[in-house]
Amino acid sequence: MMPTYARTDFAFERGEGAWLYTEDGRRFLDFAGGIAVNVLGHAHPHLVKALTDQAQKLWHVSNLYTISGGERLARRLCELTFADRVFFTNSGAEALECAIKTARKYHSANGQPERFRIITFEGAFHGRTLATIAAGGQKKYLEGFGPAMPGFDQVPFGDLDAVKAAIGPETGAILIEPVQGEGGMRAAPPGFLRALRELCDAHGLLLVLDEVQCGVGRTGKLFAYEWAGIVPDIMAVAKGIGGGFPMGACLASEAAAKGMTIGTHGSTYGGNPLAMAVGNAVLDIVAEPAFLEQVRATARDLRQRLAELKDRHPDVIEEIRGEGLLVGIRTRVANTDLVAAGREAGILTVAAGDNVVRLLPPLNIGDAEIREAYARLDAACTALAPAARKTA
Repeated sequence: MMPTYARTDFAFERGEGAWLYTEDGRRFLDFAGGIAVNVLGHAHPHLVKALTDQAQKLWHVSNLYTISGGERLARRLCELTFADRVFFTNSGAEALECAIKTARKYHSANGQPERFRIITFEGAFHGRTLATIAAGGQKKYLEGFGPAMPGFDQVPFGDLDAVKAAIGPETGAILIEPVQGEGGMRAAPPGFLRALRELCDAHGLLLVLDEVQCGVGRTGKLFAYEWAGIVPDIMAVAKGIGGGFPMGACLASEAAAKGMTIGTHGSTYGGNPLAMAVGNAVLDIVAEPAFLEQVRATARDLRQRLAELKDRHPDVIEEIRGEGLLVGIRTRVANTDLVAAGREAGILTVAAGDNVVRLLPPLNIGDAEIREAYARLDAACTALAPAARKTA
């Protein structure tokens, strides 16, 4: 394999709920969630049944033919959101590629092909393709891949005046994560999304949301934009929508999707019967109001325990941030040190930008998992405390 991952030596054999088990018998509380993917934990029986049933019928036919499960999932997503049209992909990066192409094509179809530029935000992460690393604008992802793809104008996250100043005659859209994941679990300031919606309406721009990490119930609503009381024109989703099976989707209003006609875009595997079966099974559970209400309650409980942890370990923990069960711990030590200490204590987490450690548990965890997470994170912080005092 190409040495592109800094892997640990853990090899997991199986999972159950919020727990992972290695081949040599060790057990870990999984608060990494496959990087915000496993919204219902491991081996959820409803998802297992849906995938198993479909696997016994049909795996792949391509998009040359109607895929009934995809038609159903698209209808359900449209009923649950602002969208009128859906394009299914295999990943979040592909969903963002489709979103970018849809935004550019919209203006071209309106006779303004020069309006191809998109305003994006510092700290963003939109994927690993040439277009999405250009949209994210982070040097560490751009280095060595030649000139960055043109068409993206970056401004500071949350700076409305900078957004206004960046709008020009070639601007066609604004692309933003309502909560930056890789960028350090930073939520857009209150009212910022509403202000962006107003700017887009005033200037004829499309508002494009990247909810690959913060969508599908992660913040306590099905999609994070709902908290702001606005609707986007285009939205990219992935990760949680497949509950662990690779899939993504680009959602758009009828108007925004007007340029995406036959032959303008495609995917061999996107929307295949296996993915659609699992996606429908995920929605069966996550889209229920009672489930989302429970996510919000669980998030409050977890945040309360993390606040206690911060009080116990002020030399290690600087801030608790994020929304819902998309939680970040900003550390006073290297975030990678806390991730490593957590593994030693039997809890899996994920590093992010701005020296943050991400907690991305299944959305259906309960009190027992929260107590266990607190105990294991407490042990990790205790192990780091002497080093933290030494560097203070």
